[in-house]
Amino acid sequence: MPITEVLAASPALFTAFASVLGLIVGSFLNVVIHRVPKMLEAEFRHECACLDLPDDAEPPARPVYNLVLPRSACPHCNTPIAGYDNIPVVSWLLLRGRCRHCKAPISVRYPAIELLSGVLTACAAAHFGFGMAALGAMCFVWTMIALFFIDADTFLLPDSITLPFLWLGLGFNLAGTYVTLPHAVVGAMGGYLCLWLVYWAFKLITGKEGMGYGDFKLLAGLGAWLGWQSLPVIILLSSVAGSLIGIALVLLSRLGWNTRLPFGPYLAVAGVAALFWGPALQTLIWH
Repeated sequence: MPITEVLAASPALFTAFASVLGLIVGSFLNVVIHRVPKMLEAEFRHECACLDLPDDAEPPARPVYNLVLPRSACPHCNTPIAGYDNIPVVSWLLLRGRCRHCKAPISVRYPAIELLSGVLTACAAAHFGFGMAALGAMCFVWTMIALFFIDADTFLLPDSITLPFLWLGLGFNLAGTYVTLPHAVVGAMGGYLCLWLVYWAFKLITGKEGMGYGDFKLLAGLGAWLGWQSLPVIILLSSVAGSLIGIALVLLSRLGWNTRLPFGPYLAVAGVAALFWGPALQTLIWH
């Protein structure tokens, strides 16, 4: 019997398979979160260097740096990480959170992201069941994890992630996987325009920029996946989360812990909540 038929016939087995897949993808997400901002910075620096060159000069060669090359290495001793030391969660536990070679500590964030990916992927499988809806939901939560941490670290929501996410949402809804295609298109348009209007209203009133264009594109992507009906829920949840966490950060700043979070992570959390509980939350809000 083909593996697809086995997974389709057993929801428990499909959920278990999804959790393992999520752990593996979570390991890759750690690479995405770390490298994509560096790739953008390297591209920007290269373009700036090319602007200063004479018209007849050859542009400088760019070092190879992408999601595949060079191999992952310890940031302290630069020793490449062997495959057996790169097993999601397990390797970190066996190494007791330290590099095998130099014994430098390895951040607990790496296995935490792997675990988060594994749990959310399993939730997607259990919630939607075997099929295209579950596959799309997995892609959705993986993207939200990557954007959450990239934005929290760098205040960037890269176009190389947000724009494919938007088009992928429209692609899944060609067949009405989550909402009808017209609702998805209106959701993408409404998501972008909603925050665009807030941005310009805030700028005209205060003379300052309250958010970045990446937030517009992320909300447009969420609208493309979940339809225009989900936008009020996402905006409300992200605003409430932002207010609560903002108050907590103000209180923590008095204890010497100074940090800020952009709006993107709140949108990501609200988007995941709307993916799983959107209709129930819409009913709760409007009724």
